[in-house]
Amino acid sequence: MPEGILEYFDITKHEFTEDKIHFYLEENNTLPQDYELELSHSKGFSPEIIIEDFPLRAKPVLLHIKRRRWTLVDTGKIVKRDWDLIAKSTPITSEFASFLKGIA
Repeated sequence: MPEGILEYFDITKHEFTEDKIHFYLEENNTLPQDYELELSHSKGFSPEIIIEDFPLRAKPVLLHIKRRRWTLVDTGKIVKRDWDLIAKSTPITSEFASFLKGIA
């Protein structure tokens, strides 16, 4: 796994096939720090994206990632985690954070 990813995501499932390894990750249901005091509702996940990570035992590793989104009750604003800020304060690489930020 990319370093630091398990701080924000849970592995919900894994599969091993003859030619690939799959890990399914869902973002934790914890509001981004800027909104943690606001009343909100989880509005599920953005569409799943799949990225390829470093191979294990000569098999490609595919990460199936689902990012969470929330709606703030008072304003109706939809919020998502800012991956640029995460990259500065945790060991997630800036390249991986840019990738996560770029998926909608």
